Amino acid sequence: MKQLRNNVIRVGLEALYFSGAHHLLRPLLAGVGAIFMLHHVRPSREDAFQPNRHLEVTPDFLRATLCHLRSHDIDIVSMDELHERLAQGRFTRRFAAFTLDDGYRDNRDFALPVLREFDAPATIYVASDFAEGTGRLWWIALEAIIAKASQIDVQIGRGALRLDATTPAAKQAAFDRLHDWLRALPGEHDLDREIKALCAKYDVDMAALCRDLCLSWNELKALAADPLVTIGAHTITHCNLAKQSEEIVAQEMAVSRVRIEHALGRPVQHFAYPYGDRHAAGDREFTLAAASGFKTAVTTRPGMLFAENAGQPTALPRVSLNGNYQDARILPVLTSGAATAMWNGFRRFAAA
Repeated sequence: MKQLRNNVIRVGLEALYFSGAHHLLRPLLAGVGAIFMLHHVRPSREDAFQPNRHLEVTPDFLRATLCHLRSHDIDIVSMDELHERLAQGRFTRRFAAFTLDDGYRDNRDFALPVLREFDAPATIYVASDFAEGTGRLWWIALEAIIAKASQIDVQIGRGALRLDATTPAAKQAAFDRLHDWLRALPGEHDLDREIKALCAKYDVDMAALCRDLCLSWNELKALAADPLVTIGAHTITHCNLAKQSEEIVAQEMAVSRVRIEHALGRPVQHFAYPYGDRHAAGDREFTLAAASGFKTAVTTRPGMLFAENAGQPTALPRVSLNGNYQDARILPVLTSGAATAMWNGFRRFAAA
């Protein structure tokens, strides 16, 4: 089903490109700017089973994106500058900001050198447990579990489920089934219990994955000294905030901010909602982020920026640089606003 969805999206993007419709739609849909969303930036891998492929792009694709923006005279700005332009209504020039979620080490090793080529600032949103080396990267742990197994046995509710994992296609189907189940569990403690049980059963060390992939506090402190880098907050645990009590949401925001500021000796004024879709962040979370003192907070809801976004700077949409669609031809479609509008049913904003 997810592969079908990816194919449909690809066809839609190519239709916009080859028809030239994005040129006609640009004046209506491009808005005043965009916030680009990334996670991993690293060289491509040859593994046949890569269920989290959508979360990573190559340095070359990031370079192509930056080159495209520069060639179209679009300013590449920090989140501080983006906030100022929205607040002051300075829209004479279009602008773009780059954001990277979770705080992966490859952001420093592969993204930053490319950003430096273009003197392009970026904001890296850090979940403080990830920087501690104790974080729960459950989607990566699930990939590791299925990659090493030929079958997965799991108890879902009162029923026992056995999933084939002998081929890349079977592994992908097993991943999709278990990923959707874990995301739909009613509470974070349920997800924590189930992924820990799977890790124990299939001998996957989730904390080791975190330490291997995520920047430590010392590494983040050195990275934060780079004038191109802003460090933002991404909660303590990377939990689904919409499933938490208001007290826990406020704590996840405030404590993560305090921990990062204490470790880095710098103010933290920008926030990203984990998962960030309408099932993970809504009006309550937007209000709490503002009450916590964040200048901006970004979602994963697709959309360009318009003047109206200035009225709710803690509910900003983003444009995903998706690893499934690393084709330079789609860049004019992305920056035209046609791609996100297509996703939103040709509305400028995603439905609430």
